[in-house]
Amino acid sequence: MTLDLKTVDIKPLRHTYAHVARYIGGDKNASRYQEGTFGAQPEVNFHYRPTWDPEHELFDASRTAIRMRDWYALRDPRQFYYASWTMTRARQQDAMEANFDFVESRGMVDTIPEELRLRTLRVLVPLRHAAWGGNMNNSQVCALGWGTAFTAPAMFHAMDNLGVAQFLTRLALLLEGPDELDRAKSAWMDAPSWQPLRRYVEDTLVVQDPVELFVAQNAALDGLLYPLVYGSFVDDHVALAGGSAVAMLTAFMPEWHEESARWIDSVLKTMAADSADNKALLQKWLARWEQQAAAALQPLAELALGVAGAGALDEARQQLRARLAKAGLEL
Repeated sequence: MTLDLKTVDIKPLRHTYAHVARYIGGDKNASRYQEGTFGAQPEVNFHYRPTWDPEHELFDASRTAIRMRDWYALRDPRQFYYASWTMTRARQQDAMEANFDFVESRGMVDTIPEELRLRTLRVLVPLRHAAWGGNMNNSQVCALGWGTAFTAPAMFHAMDNLGVAQFLTRLALLLEGPDELDRAKSAWMDAPSWQPLRRYVEDTLVVQDPVELFVAQNAALDGLLYPLVYGSFVDDHVALAGGSAVAMLTAFMPEWHEESARWIDSVLKTMAADSADNKALLQKWLARWEQQAAAALQPLAELALGVAGAGALDEARQQLRARLAKAGLEL
């Protein structure tokens, strides 16, 4: 008995889903990012308007003053959909776990000068609450925004902020102990140097326009806070003064900020390029919120770096201006 094996070439009738084909220019092979993003926004068959906001549909593009001809033009340059995002963050989590294990097993915390260790705790640990605000705000952007290309990365960003808060919690536990979390919360609630930033965070929690909230949180506040705290303070001061362990325990933050800035800048650039009205409105929001963010971070800059804090904050503002200029926006 003989077997004659033949190869049969079966051609697919379609290469991707019809709702995806509308956005990629025909029936072509789509990437996983495209299939997980394009055309996924619910648009029809809403049974009722939300009782808490009867002026809008459950999903409604008019919740923001920004107008886009195509909300799916706001594509993520990182090409993140759920699987690619989780795999990227899993690798970074493994790296951070290795950092924590290395610092703890080598007793590196004991080598940090006492004054530097205490100042590090005073500056970094209350930022857990600012990161929680970032989590809440990006969740709101996802809830009220329009188009999966815009809202899905916002949800990823919300969970990333939660990860930042968790790393700061672990840092406090390793450098001092659980009582430090209570002291940090008391500082966030009552210490004069933290009240401007706390007010900024709480003010953003009630911003209704999802794009304005995106600007206030991700562009203005984080665009200044991360270069100031994890650049000028941790990398340029703490690490060089004997606190290299702190730089290892916070390595995720500057890496994440640099990566996520690509998405934030791309969103702003695309929105601004869509119409002159969009550009004017974005620049108005950026000017207002950047100024408020700088004022809110001034006491933190002084707490972290003393007389050098003002210069470090100015440098962070210049870096943000350079980023926005590349996106076609000016302050």
